Amino acid sequence: MTGDKEEVAVQARRNHTLKVIKGAKAGAPGRVAQRRIVPRQLRGPAEPIEDLLKRLDQEPVEDPTTSDDPTAGDDPTAGDDPASVDGPPQDDADDRRARVPATATPAGRRRPLVVLLVAVLAATLAAAGVTGQRWYADRATDQARQAALAAAKQASVNFVSVSAASVDRDMQRIIDGATGDFKEEFTRGQSQVRAAVVENKVDSRGTVLRAGLVSGDRRRAVVLVAVDATVKNVKAPQGRPSHYRIQADLVHDRESGRWLVSRLQFVG
Repeated sequence: MTGDKEEVAVQARRNHTLKVIKGAKAGAPGRVAQRRIVPRQLRGPAEPIEDLLKRLDQEPVEDPTTSDDPTAGDDPTAGDDPASVDGPPQDDADDRRARVPATATPAGRRRPLVVLLVAVLAATLAAAGVTGQRWYADRATDQARQAALAAAKQASVNFVSVSAASVDRDMQRIIDGATGDFKEEFTRGQSQVRAAVVENKVDSRGTVLRAGLVSGDRRRAVVLVAVDATVKNVKAPQGRPSHYRIQADLVHDRESGRWLVSRLQFVG
């Protein structure tokens, strides 16, 4: 009797259709998600229902978000015209490539090259500007020194070249080339010098032998001048040679642009 019951149960399991949940679709809150029922026919010899359910639970479950869409996974461009998907016709693309030079530089590489070139040019121009400015300053200083040297030579010759016949003109020439303390001192003693030159019938003519720049820039200079002169007077009507070493301190006058003697003295 017991054996008949077991045989009936096995036969019932063979003919029975299992209901398996294949997936569920999310619904609104409060609604029970609909279940998909997949019929599955048991094959082969019967196995315990517990083992069957366990094995079914381990099988992959279909994704509900894609299973209902019949077009999911299809290529959206399938069946379309290749010309509309891939771009312009092949002939146009070939023509464009033919018009682009083979040696054209990509934009991503062109920009760093341009930046580098600009930096090199800027550095070159800056260096050239500094060099040019330095060259100009050196040239201006050299020209100023040469002008101061020439002014000192002329002032020294003027100072020892005085004649009774042209005393006023000679003394005015010395004053015109003087400035500062030297000009004031010579102007104060001008009358006494004039009287001595006229009384002794002085006739002195000088020439520069050598001159050298002690120091100088574009505003101030110190010059040593060696002068030879022939001096005639009532005691030496034939004249006698004289040798002078003169130090002339000069300053550059901005208004007139001339170098003027601020101090003159005999040295050595």
